[in-house]
Amino acid sequence: MNVSLTAPRPVRVGVLVTALLTACIAFQLNASMLSPALKSIEDSLGASSAEIGLTQTAFFTSAALFSLFLPRLGDVIGRRKVLAGMLVLMAVGCVVAALATSVPVLFVGRVIQGASGPTVPLCLIMLRVEVSEPKRYGTLLGVITAVNGGIAGVDSLGGGYLADHHGFQSVFWAMAVVAVIATALVVTMTPETKVTEATRMDWPGVALLVVSVGSLLVALNEAGKLGDANWAVVGVLTAISAVAFGLFWRTEDRSGHPLVATRHLRQRGTWATLLTTVLTMTGVFAVMNGLIPAFAQDAKAGLGMGAEQSAWWTLTPYALAGLAMGPVAGRLAATFGYRRVLRLGLVGSAVSVVLMILTIPAHSRVLLLAASILVGITYAGVANIVLNGLGVVLSPKENPGFLPGLNAGAFNLGAGLSFALLYAVKTAALPDDAASAGGYTAGMIAGVVILAAALATSFLIPKPVAAEEQH
Repeated sequence: MNVSLTAPRPVRVGVLVTALLTACIAFQLNASMLSPALKSIEDSLGASSAEIGLTQTAFFTSAALFSLFLPRLGDVIGRRKVLAGMLVLMAVGCVVAALATSVPVLFVGRVIQGASGPTVPLCLIMLRVEVSEPKRYGTLLGVITAVNGGIAGVDSLGGGYLADHHGFQSVFWAMAVVAVIATALVVTMTPETKVTEATRMDWPGVALLVVSVGSLLVALNEAGKLGDANWAVVGVLTAISAVAFGLFWRTEDRSGHPLVATRHLRQRGTWATLLTTVLTMTGVFAVMNGLIPAFAQDAKAGLGMGAEQSAWWTLTPYALAGLAMGPVAGRLAATFGYRRVLRLGLVGSAVSVVLMILTIPAHSRVLLLAASILVGITYAGVANIVLNGLGVVLSPKENPGFLPGLNAGAFNLGAGLSFALLYAVKTAALPDDAASAGGYTAGMIAGVVILAAALATSFLIPKPVAAEEQH
């Protein structure tokens, strides 16, 4: 079906990219700027680490669930309208959180902030409408998506500074200011686009899919508690997820305007992309965002660094490397093929984690720094960029919002699985000797195995012909 995309007025691409990039930065601040302020929030609200951790989980779960349907709503009522609405809700959530005097109010604020979940995929769709030339789109895709891996570490460092000097509320006020600026730029500097033949939303399908994925995400979070997990709850939630998905499939088969046509779900371009995303995130996310920082800070088995020092040696160089590599990876994907560049990124990610495993016995900060930079280049700068791009370029023309939305959900699902599985392996392998790094090594070996599975499934992804330069 040939579906036209409405673009009422011409737009300068540089102006469009500025607005979209600001929106993505606003979302990324919500995702990462708060991390260094969590201890400050605990002390200020008199809460436990578990309670504050639950508010973080609430944000990411909310982001995953809104990602499932807001891109499609943009197809129907207009993407600029939906993106601006998401940013307004983000700002409102920041204000609620900044004014919070209790954990429940903070929880509500974080859930509202989560409405901004599909900011990056929605921005990539809006960019795709205006930029059809493969190399140019690939480069700009890399520029926008690279921010999703961290704003060169400035987000974390800025959050830590504000929390230390002005209290955790100042972090949320800073987020709110950026969200308001992003809203103004999106409203004034981007054209409205939508799918002209998309006229109705499949709200029953939305409800069932949200229940299915939401139940699974909560089950994964509970399973991640390992010994403290309520496995009966995990089992019930998993069963609810399976039943809701079965009903969702049945609803989509019967709907005249489905959220996701089941014929699209059966296509390799859909399930192979989603499976590769989940496996990639499962294999690498908890390594860089959990195991490596924990090893760097472990006084007995690791390097005994402080939290801020470990960030300078691991997460900041990782984010910087990804930011620098993103635009290059996007252009290479359009030139030499998305699948080929993705496989290079996956192989590089696995090799980089192997190098990390080999450097652990040396207790060398320099080797840990080098390995962190390599993971930043290969995962944050290549694999992450290309997987986000594939969600856009493989989506069907009549429903361009569905695969980017599901792919955003797959990223979140993989992140949750990563902490549940890799930490389960770490705990199972941890010897009685607290001075041994065997648990960290085992967790990372599991990550490499899962990355190998991601590489295997990537061969099932079809070639996005229209998005690549033809030789």
